[in-house]
Amino acid sequence: MTLADIQTITPALRQWIIEQARAGHRPEAVLEAMKGSGWREDVALEALETVLSGVLQPNAQASVLPPPSRVPEPALDGSPATLRAHDREVRIVMSLREPRVVVFSGLLSDAECDEMVALAGARLQRSHTVDTSTGDSEINDARTSDGMFFTRAEHPVCALLEARIAALLSWPVENGEGLQVLRYRPGAEYKPHYDYFDPAQPGTPSILERGGQRVATILTYLNTPTRGGGTTFPDVNLEIAAQKGCAVFFSYDRPHPMTRSLHGGAPVHEGEKWVATKWLRVDRFD
Repeated sequence: MTLADIQTITPALRQWIIEQARAGHRPEAVLEAMKGSGWREDVALEALETVLSGVLQPNAQASVLPPPSRVPEPALDGSPATLRAHDREVRIVMSLREPRVVVFSGLLSDAECDEMVALAGARLQRSHTVDTSTGDSEINDARTSDGMFFTRAEHPVCALLEARIAALLSWPVENGEGLQVLRYRPGAEYKPHYDYFDPAQPGTPSILERGGQRVATILTYLNTPTRGGGTTFPDVNLEIAAQKGCAVFFSYDRPHPMTRSLHGGAPVHEGEKWVATKWLRVDRFD
């Protein structure tokens, strides 16, 4: 007897669907997997609806599959080669849908990159991360860089980059945090992590009072390391090389691993890496 002959919603099937949801797989992906294994679409849909509404509701579904938020998005319909970013044309190098990752070339000129490095250099300190259990910042062994923050529009070159990002992604300038500039020396890295704030952590509500949840990140490389220092996305085995003036944009429409926005800064093997990071929030960030 084949699977197609059985076509009944067994306890084992229900448990498998729950496990897929808890692992962050979207219902559409689970449906396709079931169809690929021989399940009729109507039976697979019935199983998904029964399990996700009857077993995971009311509280588990909310934690496993948070509702999506609107996210920044470049106007890439029609696959344009370039986009206007305020006062400058930038080139589209790569576009990936799931996870949502876009690589731009020429977001900053060489001179603008050098100016931002010079402005940031005197203010560098050991980088911190946000501790979502308390809402405070802390030194984290996973992040071995030096960094500093600019306030929004603190210098003309900062204001220019922020205006370009806002135009490129159709997202208000005021919905962005200040630019963070990081320097990675040889051996420094940032191990894979998520940029959104974990809703399950006790410190997250206080963090979200300023601008709401993060929904996107854009990293602009301020130099080109001799070796290493790429940006990695482990869930899809993707690594993007750090190239001066280029930028990597990625969005995450909900604070959940299903976005596959896990990313990291690969170790620098030779030279230094300088990068300007901009986090974008749902609402105005003050």
